[in-house]
Amino acid sequence: MNSILLLLKRLLKLLFNRIFYVVIALLFQLGWFLILFWKLAGYSRYFTFALEVISIFVVIWIANQKINPSYKLGWTLLILVIPVFGLALYLLFGSSRIAALLQSRYEEILKESSGYMKQNLQTMERLRKEDCSAANQSEYICRFSGFPLHENTTAEYFQVGDDMFPVFVRELEEARHYIYIEYFIINDGVMWQTILDILERKAAEGIDVRLIYDDFGCLTTLPHKYEKTLEAKGIQCKVFNRFRPILNIIQNNRDHRKICVIDGHTGFTGGINLADEYINQRERFGHWKDTAIMLKGEAVWNMTAMFLDMWTVITGSKELWHFEDYLPHRYHQEPFESDGFVQPFCDTPLDKEVVGENVYLNIINRAKHYVYICTPYLIIDNEMMTALCLAAKSGIDVKIMTPSVPDKKMVFLLTQSYYEQLLEAGVQIYEYQPGFLHAKSFVCDDEIAVVGTINLDYRSLYLHFEDGVWMYKNRVIDEIYQDFMETLEYCQPIDISFCKNRNMVVRAIQSVMRLLAPML
Repeated sequence: MNSILLLLKRLLKLLFNRIFYVVIALLFQLGWFLILFWKLAGYSRYFTFALEVISIFVVIWIANQKINPSYKLGWTLLILVIPVFGLALYLLFGSSRIAALLQSRYEEILKESSGYMKQNLQTMERLRKEDCSAANQSEYICRFSGFPLHENTTAEYFQVGDDMFPVFVRELEEARHYIYIEYFIINDGVMWQTILDILERKAAEGIDVRLIYDDFGCLTTLPHKYEKTLEAKGIQCKVFNRFRPILNIIQNNRDHRKICVIDGHTGFTGGINLADEYINQRERFGHWKDTAIMLKGEAVWNMTAMFLDMWTVITGSKELWHFEDYLPHRYHQEPFESDGFVQPFCDTPLDKEVVGENVYLNIINRAKHYVYICTPYLIIDNEMMTALCLAAKSGIDVKIMTPSVPDKKMVFLLTQSYYEQLLEAGVQIYEYQPGFLHAKSFVCDDEIAVVGTINLDYRSLYLHFEDGVWMYKNRVIDEIYQDFMETLEYCQPIDISFCKNRNMVVRAIQSVMRLLAPML
């Protein structure tokens, strides 16, 4: 009887879940579209021949695009093996570019705000005198992401969300002028209710409180049109790329960033979303290991600009043209403490530059002694695979930490499919045993580190809006290193026999999944 009641409860929960109807609508549209192509192909051999010719031209066009080779290979094989259906799927999902209107808006805003994002030449020269290689990395970020290098900034690193949360709350309580929050996932619970109470109170005090959340990220965690609820509390709220049950590649481009800026001089980012599992108040997939970083000082300006860029793109307002109202020293008159070099940056799917991946590749390719990586997903292209393997073959100590308890089983299976080639090259791989590892961090040679939202998978590197913080000789770099080494004690090292002794069916599934990985 209890099992029947439980089944009915789950069924009712499914029927009243918004995502259930979204999936049904999408499957219906996909089925209708494919059946239409199939019927037309069967109706006329001339039509079939025309589609096959078009498929060949599409393949030639794909081959000549300046996009990832893995992406080209996957679509080329799909279109050539099943020309009609492959072409139909490509017309629906083949482009990784977002809507032209959003793209033009974003480019306009970046152009308008570029005058406020100029690099301090003395800062870059000081870094160049200290380390030319690091300066080259920083110069790349500044030129292609648009966010400059800073000094006069300190950082605090958090090994888990449990440590970050009380500091996050403390800083929100101290806000006097504005709070800007941009997150991929928000879910009701201890964490969000604590934050929401503060935001509501601060808004009532006349503080400028704004929030952006991604509609797909919150599809199952927030009620429909939740922004209206927040606006009734005095919180300005915008939804990024509202998810609609329409077959369109635009739905693939999500705002995966996690940014909180307080009064222009304090900023948070990292892998931690605003949900209880991230602070281990709710258990999902075992112990949740995540990391975050808090900046105080001039580098927070980059994070403020990121938020305001996105806010202006979504709203279409011209508010960014008054950037001077948001500069770090506007509400902080005393000099900021300086600790090394700090450079928050972001990556977008709106250009042809994969900044996030190239920042990682720069670190790997320029490493002298070691590179230690934390990532929840390891779904990499040929460039990243080559860089990691070459570094290990050259004597660099390359260690990668992934979860042992997956949040997505098929993605986890795909992650493990990359182990064998890496292990054969000398890369060491460790799986975090207590639960799910959601941290995204690089640390190299006791000098350079990145903490942010960028996973080692195609979605993060090619389809999502992401952010990170690049650091050189900041005190927290040693803390990131120590955290990695301490976490190794809770990890299981993976050896080559794990890969070679896997069931043949599993290996076959992994091979097919790797072929389709860029399109998933």
